[in-house]
Amino acid sequence: MQRWDRIEAFVEVVRLGTFSAAARHLQVSNSHVSRLVGQLENQLGTQLLYRTTRQIRLTDAGALYYEHCRHLFDGFREAEAAITDFQARPKGVLKLTAATTFGERFVAPLVNDFQRLHPQLEVQMHFTNRQVELIDEGYDIAVRMGVLKDSTLIARRLCERREYVVGSRSYFEQVSRPHSLAELGNHRCLVGSRDSWLFEVEGVRREIRVQGKWRADSGPALLDAALKGLGLAQLPDYYVEEYLASGELISVLDTFRHRDTAVWAVYPRHRHLSPKVRQFVDHLVAYLPGSLPKRREVGVEV
Repeated sequence: MQRWDRIEAFVEVVRLGTFSAAARHLQVSNSHVSRLVGQLENQLGTQLLYRTTRQIRLTDAGALYYEHCRHLFDGFREAEAAITDFQARPKGVLKLTAATTFGERFVAPLVNDFQRLHPQLEVQMHFTNRQVELIDEGYDIAVRMGVLKDSTLIARRLCERREYVVGSRSYFEQVSRPHSLAELGNHRCLVGSRDSWLFEVEGVRREIRVQGKWRADSGPALLDAALKGLGLAQLPDYYVEEYLASGELISVLDTFRHRDTAVWAVYPRHRHLSPKVRQFVDHLVAYLPGSLPKRREVGVEV
């Protein structure tokens, strides 16, 4: 490290023309700069500068040494400028994952819009109903839904989301509507990617394990089964709202609906968040339907 300090002092003296100018640039004293250059000359075993009261002049050895050294510091300045530029603009590969239907319907169009704004960015989207291991599998961002547990990861709330327990009119012509969670055991439940449904009872989260003769890890398949009267399903609002409005589906157990099943962008905690992640999450917040204007970050376990 001392050698680099000496070389930097020498290069700045030659570049700026005086010891005092180099000292001001390096924010040290004149004597310190003179001492560093002297130490460099002793180290190299040759004189680099002719010093007079009015000016400095390079020796032949000094001129040769300066021509080699100045390019080193030019490279350092270019490297710092490249890092600054890299931090300002999203670059590299943005790898993200989301649940299949929500990802295809809402996330993918926003990813495409983001890449149009930043064509230098490479994007990789993976849509699955499996909960991937964010860090182990090398993802920058996961878009997840529901209640998140405390952890070292960061989650930023993107938009609201509500879940409904629904059945068709034809289904309720055969059985009575449930009014308590205990009555779910008397119903045919359509089981999706998870076999427990989320509720809230007097402010406390409750997960109720459900059973049925129908199971699929596909939201559209689950919706179709509910519309055709095969049983009850718990589905998010973006699947069912148009059918609730038309009367094709009926919502039950609304008093037990969990109030916090939002959509979140989840990403690893880093000291310096990369521009591609920071700006893409901002993009999601700005353009997802029903996104929240205020930033809220928490640690979560996913």
